[in-house]
Amino acid sequence: MAGVTTADHATKSQLGARIQDAERRRRLRWRLAFVAVWMVILAGLVAFVLGTIKLDTVFLTKSVPFILAGVPITIFVSFASITLAIVLAMLGALGRLSRNPIANGIASFYVSFFRGTPLLLQILFLYLALPQAGIVIDALPTGILALGFNYGAYMTEIFRAGIQAVPPGQTEAAHSLGMGGRTTFRRIVLPQAFRIVTPAIGNDFIAMLKDSSLVSTIGVQEILYRAQVIGRPTFQSMQTLIVAAMVYWIMTILFSILQSRLERRMAVGDRARPS
Repeated sequence: MAGVTTADHATKSQLGARIQDAERRRRLRWRLAFVAVWMVILAGLVAFVLGTIKLDTVFLTKSVPFILAGVPITIFVSFASITLAIVLAMLGALGRLSRNPIANGIASFYVSFFRGTPLLLQILFLYLALPQAGIVIDALPTGILALGFNYGAYMTEIFRAGIQAVPPGQTEAAHSLGMGGRTTFRRIVLPQAFRIVTPAIGNDFIAMLKDSSLVSTIGVQEILYRAQVIGRPTFQSMQTLIVAAMVYWIMTILFSILQSRLERRMAVGDRARPS
């Protein structure tokens, strides 16, 4: 009987090993096919560009460093804007959850207005329209304010959902320990809500990296502005815009990788936390 049990166990082990080996081969084939598709698409794009324009390598050696000089400005605008957006989103979420009609009305109006009008219009309004009322803001702060207010409106609903996703039992347990409402929110609810919304914040930051190109319309010398400035006089905008597109793409890929690693670390922390 023991011999039969041992044989069955060995057979199951061998079957499990074959299944795992087949799964590894399947994943390998999938990855190879995935890479092949990317290579084909990239090769087609390169062939199209080379067949459409004649690359001026001398011009590119001058234009690429000039365009890359806009990367720090783009990153600064994005980080400053997402910081402002987080603050506004938190205040907006508290207002939306408030039973006070004044706070709720202000927050609801803010969300409705900035989600209901184009971001480009908001940038131009701050930069071109406010001076008629005697309010003059420089181009860089204008871009940060417009991006921050716009994304803050969208993120308000994300923060509101994150706060509501915290189990009510957490608040009840804190109250049973004698914590007041503000202390409970600051020490119990807010940290958990922020952990919940962190992936969404990362997604919005990556989107903001691209939307920051809109501030080029008011003269902020970020990536797109520099690509246009150096490409227009020589009628070589295709080359400079392609360079700008590649820079944005690479930045997006890098920050997406960082976001994925952050989410994995947070997921490991959640699994390691005792229930």
